[in-house]
Amino acid sequence: MVTLEDIKNNEEIEALIQGAKKQLTELGYTEHGHRHISIVSKRAGDILEKLEYPKRTVELAKIAGYLHDIGNCINRVDHAHSGAILAYQILKDMGMKVEERTEIIMAIGNHDENTGTAISDISAAIILADKSDVHRDRVCNKNLSTFDMHDRVNYAVTNSNLSLDAKNRKITLELTIDNKICPVLNYFEIFMDRTMMSKYAAKYLNIWFELIINGTKLL
Repeated sequence: MVTLEDIKNNEEIEALIQGAKKQLTELGYTEHGHRHISIVSKRAGDILEKLEYPKRTVELAKIAGYLHDIGNCINRVDHAHSGAILAYQILKDMGMKVEERTEIIMAIGNHDENTGTAISDISAAIILADKSDVHRDRVCNKNLSTFDMHDRVNYAVTNSNLSLDAKNRKITLELTIDNKICPVLNYFEIFMDRTMMSKYAAKYLNIWFELIINGTKLL
């Protein structure tokens, strides 16, 4: 069976990750390289593991999380769709069973809030993991005077923690936002669609999504 370690050691995948990182950096986007995909991979796996899904399902979620942004190597527009197509062929070449490849590409193809939604347990876990990665470490631009809204909001987040209480069926995203950099309202101006997507993804997994910012429960 194809494992996450096999994915990490695949030269073709590594080239796509580097290409995606290069393109988004040139376009001025936040970090979408190894830091981000590793976080998404781990969080997605942790979510399903704590909800007691089978080990192989957990592994597939980790793989999907690691691959979810490779489509950015082609173009930011519709990157979820192109990434799913790329992943399908690569995983086929690696010998992964078609049933598993299908689960992974469904998750990749539905992780973007503009075109996707939770349509499987793995896709729901990927959405929750991906949309929770808001932090100043993602800001590539080092010149504060040229920050756009996304840079400013991400840079204002000094702490980000996603925790799952499996017993009480609740997942919580807790953020600390520096109000001197931007008001909390700015977070919702650019992340409302992602927040609602996360709420639906949690519902798909039969858990409750909770958002806490600066100690105040907002959802």
